[in-house]
Amino acid sequence: MDEHPDHDLCLVLTYYSPYVSGLTNVARDLAEGLAARGWRVCVVASKHDPALPTHEVVNGVQVVRAPVLAKVGKGTIGLNLTRLALREMARSRVANLHLPLVEAGLLARLSPVPVVSTYHCDVSLPTGDGPLTRRLVNAAQHRAIDLSSRVALRRSASVVVSSEDYARHSRLWPAIRGGMVAVPPPCPPRRAGRPSFRRTGGFHVGFLGRIVEEKGVEHLVDAFLALDDPDARLLVGGDYVDVAGGSVVERVRRHIGDDPRVEMLGFVPEEDLDDFYASLDVFALPSVNAFEAFGIVQVVAMMAGVPAVVSDLPGVRTVVHNTGFGAVVSPRDVPGLTSALARLRDDPPDVAEGAASAASLYSVDAVLDAYEAVLAKTGQ
Repeated sequence: MDEHPDHDLCLVLTYYSPYVSGLTNVARDLAEGLAARGWRVCVVASKHDPALPTHEVVNGVQVVRAPVLAKVGKGTIGLNLTRLALREMARSRVANLHLPLVEAGLLARLSPVPVVSTYHCDVSLPTGDGPLTRRLVNAAQHRAIDLSSRVALRRSASVVVSSEDYARHSRLWPAIRGGMVAVPPPCPPRRAGRPSFRRTGGFHVGFLGRIVEEKGVEHLVDAFLALDDPDARLLVGGDYVDVAGGSVVERVRRHIGDDPRVEMLGFVPEEDLDDFYASLDVFALPSVNAFEAFGIVQVVAMMAGVPAVVSDLPGVRTVVHNTGFGAVVSPRDVPGLTSALARLRDDPPDVAEGAASAASLYSVDAVLDAYEAVLAKTGQ
């Protein structure tokens, strides 16, 4: 290994900022947080938007983007990512691969430096409906990514997971368990906002995330519509235009029907997020499968003083269990969701206590400290 590398750390992932997802946000906050602490950080990712520059420096992080030949499901195809990643890894002390990443196995095999893998979640692609060609492609991609992940995990010096609860329920637990280190994702707190998204003086429920199948938004819509409350409002924020894996916005709209109490906000820009959270009485994360491994948005909502109703999924449920600030409901349990929303409406928890608990458990500094310890030890 080069004794005087150009980078202290090279992160590799499929989608990087300005793409928005939980995985992307974790990588961005980690990269920028460590850069602010003096680390020389390089990120290699796909050039998912042709308009993005191939090389740039963003908030102290050198970003290298590999041109994409094609997009398949939630991933991309382009040999340049492997080539560029190996080049930048060779110029680094340690590499951090963010999985799922179809190139992860090959990168871990060929890496000239020690590798730490961050395993975010099991990949989930629809295989039960839709055109036959799409189902076959999704099934093949599913197998390829799992195989690649197993190889990378077994060749990693350490495997960072968001929680032991999620890791133990993962399909890849046998490959994870040997080097597992549990570190929650960094959850930057929001500033105080204005309740500019409130439409009435009544109960306001919010969702924020990509409008995709695994988020279960239609179940939240059905649960909310069952509330006998004409002044209540459901605000559904999230991208449904440019999302990996395909949007289910039309399905959600069918469930909404013509009820004016539910509003589709579309993508909520960063500058409006403080006001969005300040407008809510309850945040909901009704995810339906294990692709949701943690749910950073629920922590951000809690830090803003908003209790969360979340699905009883490995990893996701741990935040409410640890803070006591919200409710846990079985996935797809519409009556259970309705009951939880009504309970939090009629008997709200202590806002200050819940926000303080979330902030103490999931602060960015604590997460960066933990990552620094793992990466520094690996890159010695």
